[in-house]
Amino acid sequence: MFKLIEYKDLEKTLKDYALIDVRSEKEFNENTIPGAINIPLFTDEEREKIGTVYINESIEKAKKMGIEAVSKKLPHIYERITEIYKDHKNLVFFCARGGMRSASITSLMNALSISSYRIKGGYKGYREFINKELPKIHEEVKYIVVHGTTGCGKTEILNKIKEEGYDVVDLEYAANHRGSLLGSVGLGRCRSQKMFESIVYEQLKNRKTNYVFIEGESKRIGNIIIPSYIFDTMTEGYHIYVEGNMENRAKLLVKEYTKGENAKEEILSSLNRMEKYMGKKKREAYSELVNEEKYYEVCIELMKNYYDPMYLNSMKKHDFNNSIYIEDVEDGIHKLIHWYKDNIINKHDEL
Repeated sequence: MFKLIEYKDLEKTLKDYALIDVRSEKEFNENTIPGAINIPLFTDEEREKIGTVYINESIEKAKKMGIEAVSKKLPHIYERITEIYKDHKNLVFFCARGGMRSASITSLMNALSISSYRIKGGYKGYREFINKELPKIHEEVKYIVVHGTTGCGKTEILNKIKEEGYDVVDLEYAANHRGSLLGSVGLGRCRSQKMFESIVYEQLKNRKTNYVFIEGESKRIGNIIIPSYIFDTMTEGYHIYVEGNMENRAKLLVKEYTKGENAKEEILSSLNRMEKYMGKKKREAYSELVNEEKYYEVCIELMKNYYDPMYLNSMKKHDFNNSIYIEDVEDGIHKLIHWYKDNIINKHDEL
């Protein structure tokens, strides 16, 4: 007997559970449910071979291949699952569509007295839930959108505000990209669109109020397109402009962008992509400075000649509720919280 559960009922029904994604490593790395642990039944290669046989030859032959592939791994799989079960009362398995992979392992674990469920519809069922619920959440949210020139510390300020207990959505974390042509430096691959939406949902679902701080972004962040219902809600929110002095901004940027092991190579690669916007001559000059590790000088030049003019032009479309000049990140935290208290709490808006 299968113990089926819909994703929307998980937290209402099971108070202590662990999510286990039994899809292949490639499937898991592309998209999963945030917080899930990957215990693949098949390797990527095995999944591809079994799938080909399932479609082109015989379902029964594919099933046999699946059994043979999993049987070799069962002791290791069982060991990993029992370790997780020590810390949780229930295990919740899922595969792509809630089919054979999750059904088989759920049935086996229950037979071994390990309380196990599988998500109805698998990851596909979960995505249907997100597609329905994420737009619905935005019917209630009022964003406080923080804008500011490159390097003024918006991300750091919002992270600290979150630590102080205020509601924050971090779009750049959800995308794993900072939004500019240099935005991937030190971060690795941009997340998928589906994973981005899942993380935004997680950030919003347990908010304490309907007033949420968020960083102002363009419609695109790396490979991610911000869905219209999110972008429209941002547009309709409060807008605050933050500005800091160029020297401090450059220092912050150098610290952020050069901490990765391959920072120099990634910056040079990004500058090559920027050549069509700034011209070959400037790109060569900036690349020479990077090769000499004169990162501060590069930051100053890029802000003066590229980022600031572009950003200030894009800001003309906004009517700001407030503009603040900050000395550093701590000053920005103080001034944003002060604005929030004056304009949200003290005006008796409904939280």
